[in-house]
Amino acid sequence: MPGQWTTLDAADGSGSFRAYLATPASGSGPGLVLAQEIFGVNATMRDVADYYAEEGYVVLVPDLFWRQEPAVELDAANDMPRAFGLYQGFAEAKGVQDLQTAISALRARPEVRTQGGKVGVLGFCLGGKLAYLAACRTDADVAVGYYGVGIEAALAEATDIQCRLVLHIAELDGFCPPPAREAILQALSGRENVELYVYPGTDHAFARVGGDHFHKPSALMAHQRSVAALRRAMGPHYDLSALWDKHCEYEFATRDVDATMSTMVAEPYVNHIPTMTGGVGHRHLHDFYTRHFVNSNPPDTSLTPISRTVGATQVVDEMLFSFTHTTEIPWMLPGVAPTGRRVEIPLLAVVKFRGDKLYHEHIYWDQASVLVQVGLIDPKGLPVAGVETARKLLDETLPSNGLMAQ
Repeated sequence: MPGQWTTLDAADGSGSFRAYLATPASGSGPGLVLAQEIFGVNATMRDVADYYAEEGYVVLVPDLFWRQEPAVELDAANDMPRAFGLYQGFAEAKGVQDLQTAISALRARPEVRTQGGKVGVLGFCLGGKLAYLAACRTDADVAVGYYGVGIEAALAEATDIQCRLVLHIAELDGFCPPPAREAILQALSGRENVELYVYPGTDHAFARVGGDHFHKPSALMAHQRSVAALRRAMGPHYDLSALWDKHCEYEFATRDVDATMSTMVAEPYVNHIPTMTGGVGHRHLHDFYTRHFVNSNPPDTSLTPISRTVGATQVVDEMLFSFTHTTEIPWMLPGVAPTGRRVEIPLLAVVKFRGDKLYHEHIYWDQASVLVQVGLIDPKGLPVAGVETARKLLDETLPSNGLMAQ
């Protein structure tokens, strides 16, 4: 849903300031105050707010530079000198007060109050330190900080931490050099309510999409850890297992493309790793499901669950995928005419959610085993196996190491 601007009155009576508000599609959820980088409440911060709204949070992004200059929106690539000037003139204590104002404002909103009234703080760069200070000085229910600048100068306040605190630290961050990082780790490690994560080989702003230092693997891992902490402290809690089961029902039982897509976010993606088939975005994925997947699986296709792991943001399913190759299967055996052969393979699905909607699927299987079973690979003399991989998954007592040289 599109965000909107709202106005907050400063607690010290010195004036009012604007804040960007993003609301989840459900219309309600726990609150989340997003503390800005040094570039103001720009498009990047609004995108982050919209992203977390999709995760189920009512997100408020207060303009923390309003006391110097209201409505600042700078570009990270071109406005660095001006951004540093605003940062140097920033009144940190007043900024924390403004965060408390935003926290209180969210708690008073019906969208948050009906969900238990819990509010967290999430911050990046300047906001990363403010998230730490919010854990020490405000009544936030949880705080998450990304590459905060200057936390080492405020470690004396660590005894005042009142909520769960998560800090994401870039190993190569020039604004948090090794001595500062070690001071933070030494002071905060071992505390029951503090999580500290250092991301090897990353620099400051590794989670800023489109930035020079953006590192997608670390950004994805940090996001998962952030949402897990938010869910643990204040929800919302979704039955991801049931949501995934419903998605599979539409895919394989009723074979309804539109119903399948209804379980997914607006722009989802699917990647079948071994064959690189799938689709990115609603239009491409809908076309893929229609032409190459939902109605292309053989009639006797079956999924046998083996194990399932459910986390805060994703489901990992281990299963046996079985079928008789009586029709072409474009997503698994593209261009291969039906062979009539029986295939049984272990298959792994890593299914990511945003809020209560499926965001992506990463599907893995042993393509060599498939090709052996349909007769396209002669396994003799090769380190590959056929249906034996599926059978050993069910019976661990079957022989091991049969492919190894004697």
